[in-house]
Amino acid sequence: MVEKKDLNQGTVTSIRGSVIDAHFPDRLPDVQNQLMAGDQENVVIEVILHLDSKTVRGIALTPTPGLYRGSPVTDLGHPLRVPVGKQLLSRVFNVFGETIDKKEKLRDVEWRSIHRRPVPLSQQVVTQKIFETGIKAIDVLSPLEQGGKAGMFGGAGVGKTVLIMEMINNMAKRYHGISIFCGIGERCREGEEIYREIQEVGVQDNAVLIFGQMNEQPGARFRVGHAALTMAEYFRDEERRDVLLLIDNIFRFIQAGAEVSGLLGRIPSRVGYQPTLETDLAELEERISNTRAGAITSIQAVYVPADDFTDPAAIHTFGHLSASVVLSRQRASQGLYPAIDPLRSGSKILTPNIVGSRHYSIAQDVRRNLEEYEELKDIIAMLGLEELSQNEQKTVNRARRLERFLTQPFFTTEQFTGREGKMVSLEDALDGCERILKDEFADYPEGSLYMIGNINEAKKS
Repeated sequence: MVEKKDLNQGTVTSIRGSVIDAHFPDRLPDVQNQLMAGDQENVVIEVILHLDSKTVRGIALTPTPGLYRGSPVTDLGHPLRVPVGKQLLSRVFNVFGETIDKKEKLRDVEWRSIHRRPVPLSQQVVTQKIFETGIKAIDVLSPLEQGGKAGMFGGAGVGKTVLIMEMINNMAKRYHGISIFCGIGERCREGEEIYREIQEVGVQDNAVLIFGQMNEQPGARFRVGHAALTMAEYFRDEERRDVLLLIDNIFRFIQAGAEVSGLLGRIPSRVGYQPTLETDLAELEERISNTRAGAITSIQAVYVPADDFTDPAAIHTFGHLSASVVLSRQRASQGLYPAIDPLRSGSKILTPNIVGSRHYSIAQDVRRNLEEYEELKDIIAMLGLEELSQNEQKTVNRARRLERFLTQPFFTTEQFTGREGKMVSLEDALDGCERILKDEFADYPEGSLYMIGNINEAKKS
């Protein structure tokens, strides 16, 4: 244990909100080092840049009341660190690696820096394999890649968090890997709900939760994603386990970076984002990868400001993803849950070489029918369904049944809907879509295909 008197000491020279300047007469702390300031050493600061040979500028990661010019500052000599190891399972942490679940503190654990370099390309393994989720609309039309990064795009209130909670449940039952949930800018209520949900489902022994909540300083929200990745990398590299990293919400990470950038006085880029947006995002995303030891598969909720997909945050996030699941407010208003837009969602691995020619052709046929139905909607609204040709009427009937078959009751919403949750295998989902495309269910009422799992659950009466 390093004695306090042996640590590098300095004093606060300037306080402007969360931006703290500190003078160190002996030696300058390294960039990204953790400083502790105040008489009680209760203010955590991360060094952002060197102003001159004796002064550093940092961002406070905790509130700064009680801090004053001349306050003592101690350089801990290392960056922010979080604990790693099996003891993390079933626990809840903050960005500093402190437990916040009111259970006993961790003892005798290894601590690692949250700032780590991505795995070199020569050590990464590319496996193009489907990561089944048990959710029909995703597995058929925008399959996720094992070890890849998938984004869930949508505005507020269209079901991103519900979809992520369903995936935690399904992954724990289908795969026996580790789930790490990283809440960036989460509301306290959402964090508590996810913690309770994981316990109710009974998967807490294979899950770790880490939160940088909405009421915390922007610097803390900006670093919680790196902290979660450090934990995930341990389970992948040391325990040789597959890890599912769920991030809710990656937009809040970008938003926190913009706040930090603004506090430091940097000139903003387009739409007010930080000029380092692309670099900040890449530093986080490039650490998510496959190695020979295991895979980190990431599913990220992405809030789209005002449903504008040309927003720089959405565009830059798209560039890192192998699959995108787009949630539609229009479909949510029609009661089609999950409210996944099949025409705007997509996956880079949906090719015959990877998913197989049968899966590929079924997905293309489903998409084509839905596209044709979308084009005919205006005519139907003005003239009615009867004015369409025989073939067009068949297309509409097929598309409406496909739309309803792609809905699904969730385990996480059983208490609200009264419907038992269903997890559907990829084979069953493809079989259902194929049979609808062959008009086997043309005589069935549309409602019989709504909120079912397997196609055999549809009833003719």
